[in-house]
Amino acid sequence: MHQYIEFLTSNPVLSLAWIGIVIALISMMVKEKNAKYTTIGINEATALVNNEEGVFLDIRNRDEFRKGHIVGSVHILPSQIQRQNTPELEKHKAAPIIVVCKTGQTSQETANQLSKDGFTNVNVLKDGLIAWNEANLPLVASKKK
Repeated sequence: MHQYIEFLTSNPVLSLAWIGIVIALISMMVKEKNAKYTTIGINEATALVNNEEGVFLDIRNRDEFRKGHIVGSVHILPSQIQRQNTPELEKHKAAPIIVVCKTGQTSQETANQLSKDGFTNVNVLKDGLIAWNEANLPLVASKKK
């Protein structure tokens, strides 16, 4: 114990960094446990779409979506969801929704908003389109409008 105290007092910046990391990890785990959405992998996502008529919801910007997106995905920006301007998604309110972004990080906030808006089965694709690409699954490009 004496060694820990000595380390903490002789390295205050490093000690604060470690404490910050531990607090961030704990808060992230608590946030994930209390979330109203489920984080799922690629296999679970494709099973939801194929077996339960799930819908991929791509929340990336328009240019990224046009360059390549999952077949059949609905494109809605997070700002539209914040304003509850989602008529094309309303018909899927009871269906499983799989929120997709580039890395899986920004989709968590959108998934929470959808849960608040009454969507009952909201999921986030773990690691987003990066994981989809790494699994060599197909993407389609949109024609420019």
